Amino acid sequence: MDTKYLRMIQGMKRQGQKDWTVYMLLCGDGSFYTGIAKDVHVRVKQHNEGRGATYTRTRLPVKLLYQQAGLTHSEALIREAQIKALPRSKKEDIISNGHRM
Repeated sequence: MDTKYLRMIQGMKRQGQKDWTVYMLLCGDGSFYTGIAKDVHVRVKQHNEGRGATYTRTRLPVKLLYQQAGLTHSEALIREAQIKALPRSKKEDIISNGHRM
């Protein structure tokens, strides 16, 4: 079998893996930041070292408040967008109750 074809199939299988996590951070200025990552703890460390998102670089330190694991990349992106669209009060509900929408 063609190796290019095999790589394509392997890539398709990886896309469906449920190894992504949506997370919410509390920034130093009191605002929330929502993102996705495969390894949340490594990502939070990157944020706190100023190597994360541009948004968090000027709002350090950050603290992990919420995470929802076991998502595919697509599911994580959709969930991230859902959370970002919510008003602050609903985000606080998710954090305090661990609720999913």
